[in-house]
Amino acid sequence: MSPRGDTSSANFSSRAFRPLYARGMPYLRGRAWPAGWRTTLLLVVAWALVAVPTGVAVFLNTSRATVVAGHDATVRASLDSFVTVDLGPYLPNVRYPTGSPVGARIDLGKTTADSYMALIQRYAFIASRPEAQISKVRSTLLDLALDSAADGAVVGLLAPAVIILVGRRRWAEVRRAVTLRRAAGLLVVVLVAGVLVARPWERDDAPVEQDTWEPIAGTIPDVRIPASARPLQSESGLITRGTRRLVESAVDSYRRSLSFYRALVAQAPSIGPRLHRPAADEVVGLLVSDRHDNIGMDAVARAVGDQGGATFLVDAGDDTSTGGSWEAFSLESLDDAFDDVDDRYAIAGNHDNGDFVTEQARKLGFTTLDGRVVDGPDGLRLLGVSDPRSSGLGTWRDERGISFADQAHRLADLACRRDADGDRIGTLVVHDADSGREALDRGCVDLVLAGHLHEQVGPTATTGTNGKVGYTYTNGTTGGAAYAVAIGSKLRRDAEVTLVTYHAGVPVGLQPVTVQTLGDFVVGPYTRLSPTGPSTETASR
Repeated sequence: MSPRGDTSSANFSSRAFRPLYARGMPYLRGRAWPAGWRTTLLLVVAWALVAVPTGVAVFLNTSRATVVAGHDATVRASLDSFVTVDLGPYLPNVRYPTGSPVGARIDLGKTTADSYMALIQRYAFIASRPEAQISKVRSTLLDLALDSAADGAVVGLLAPAVIILVGRRRWAEVRRAVTLRRAAGLLVVVLVAGVLVARPWERDDAPVEQDTWEPIAGTIPDVRIPASARPLQSESGLITRGTRRLVESAVDSYRRSLSFYRALVAQAPSIGPRLHRPAADEVVGLLVSDRHDNIGMDAVARAVGDQGGATFLVDAGDDTSTGGSWEAFSLESLDDAFDDVDDRYAIAGNHDNGDFVTEQARKLGFTTLDGRVVDGPDGLRLLGVSDPRSSGLGTWRDERGISFADQAHRLADLACRRDADGDRIGTLVVHDADSGREALDRGCVDLVLAGHLHEQVGPTATTGTNGKVGYTYTNGTTGGAAYAVAIGSKLRRDAEVTLVTYHAGVPVGLQPVTVQTLGDFVVGPYTRLSPTGPSTETASR
């Protein structure tokens, strides 16, 4: 017999869990369990009782900084089943049901828009293709949840640690010392301390106005609301005549953007018979350039690529207008449209100033071409570099003053060394075709792909000094941009993507597809690229 107050592992465990064992676990009777399992279970329960509420509290009371809809933003979780967006003091807050118990609150901070009208138009345009932003908020909340769970798990270890450190004998003494009177006194002390900390008597000022939410259709009853936007709610207390006009303008832009680009996606299958059908031993890449934040065209570009059998993406730069971090939504949209495409190659254009665009593209899984030769699909050898007017110069990025002539000469030297070694470059990707001119003149590359001009130029054959033929081709603006601006509910000018066909790593054909400003597709002829010069043919299926 153990002396009174001395508790062995078996006694400690059996006293704590005898009722549970007797009533809740009859199936354990007669089975051999490892010694001390009841103590282990007690420690696990103690850990969970601390870890779970701590993790939940951390999740609901911490936030994460990110960029949403072109704003610096703070995202925090909620349990009201809504995503609530705080638009600042002059615009009504809005919220949208999530369809789950977990919601989010997004507080938008500074941005680059110089007027509320420009800002509201941007909101409407991004809302017409919200998938990338929804995915970003969801992943932000998931990261926050995982971090909170980890924090809760670590804090929860304090409970079993205390149990183990105090020891069985001390716990037995504590149990004998606890009486009803002492427990009641401790409870009173805790309650009084809580009241003194909270000081509810100091909060006698009633709020100016309670939050009142109503469907957006009730806020602007004279405007036809698209079905996808009808669950949206706004704070009615902040709607004035001026803000109502802004909201009406936003809804109108949203509706026109939604209908224009969705109609193009729906119309894309009709051009399939007019596109070149690649042979079984050919692969097709989709060339885009000069998107300039027009995320509406991303789904259209993908639809055209699908019709043409494209299996990889080549981005010739100018995805943004300024290269600022607020334009992350543009790259995220392109990533979302081509999320299941494994091979995606990108460079930065002259408007993608700074390091942000190339770094963000790399984080999203694009292969950023930086002056080194990379292996592409089906034996294709790719070389590319960002525009010298941006800082994404790869292996030359420390040389901020590099000129077109310097860049062109270095690219040509590298391509010609590879060609001499029997490792010919199938495609050189640059933003401005001038950067690939010397490589073509020396006959060291098969094809130079570019953008920048917002107009299609080529394909044009060049016979190099070594007698080999190469081609140059400049794609028009995929975003339909006028200058560096493409955001809007419709195209500002004709938009273009190009299907590039390869055989065994060698480019063998090009076919542009243009979307006109009125929403019509124009399929260009398929131009066959051969060592003797280009020839065109009409595709048939």
